[in-house]
Amino acid sequence: MKKLVLLISILSICHAKAQIDPVKYPTFTNIDEALSSKKTVYSMSFREKGLFNLPPQISKLNALFFLNIMGNKLEKMDQEIFTLTELEILNVNENSIKYIPDEIGNLKKLHTFSINLNGLTSINPNVALLQHLKAVHLDANNLNVFPEALMEIPALEEINLQGNQISIIADRLDRIKNLKFLNLSENQINDLGNLSFPKQLKYLELQQNAIVKLPENLFKAKNLEFLNASDNHITEISSGIKGLKNIVSMNLANNDLKDLPAEIAQLKNLKTLILTGNPIEKTKIERLKNLMPDTQIYF
Repeated sequence: MKKLVLLISILSICHAKAQIDPVKYPTFTNIDEALSSKKTVYSMSFREKGLFNLPPQISKLNALFFLNIMGNKLEKMDQEIFTLTELEILNVNENSIKYIPDEIGNLKKLHTFSINLNGLTSINPNVALLQHLKAVHLDANNLNVFPEALMEIPALEEINLQGNQISIIADRLDRIKNLKFLNLSENQINDLGNLSFPKQLKYLELQQNAIVKLPENLFKAKNLEFLNASDNHITEISSGIKGLKNIVSMNLANNDLKDLPAEIAQLKNLKTLILTGNPIEKTKIERLKNLMPDTQIYF
């Protein structure tokens, strides 16, 4: 799982780099070269340099909007980071960071924050001061509750919390009004209660938890297009599923389902339905196939 998260983190940083014009904004990898540059330095990478600390001179690069320090040996976020108030993209993946300092609130312009594969057990409340944050990556840490601070950032569009130990999510998730992508896979969730979901949500990943029932409020997420709830303990799906009018792909593999409600046939946009690894009789599968001739059903 850690290798998968590392691959995802690498892809994320590559995507972030793709947003930067390499001619207009060359990425420096040496602090001395950056400091001696006659042009303003906007992008800096210390990826996999074996660093225990950042070069203190980095604080002189006060125009930086991109900083990548993934794959080092940092045990904390150095104070110099928080002097870089123009930062928009910060990647500190794959270090040994145990906490986020209060000064994180200084980075008011930050819109992408990646801190996967570290040792976080909680998220500093001051993260809520990052009101321009659009994407946060917290995969493969040691979090056991959904970070409350994120619920105070309505601008967030993407939250990744894969591979933590989360079992509790406060019923305020719908306060993140612009959220489109939410990954809660590989946690310890067994009861979602009747959690309310943001109306703009399009992608939801819940696979590899211990969920026994999908909440009724989930079926009110009319913009949801992709749902992965595979590898849980779901025993039944309610007729409320008909509310997912825009769903395109649904993965319910490896659960304890014996049947699905007839109302699922009302999902006219559903192209892919994965039911492998469920104890559903063949006759019921045939009924589903007849009800949903335009849906590819895997069983």
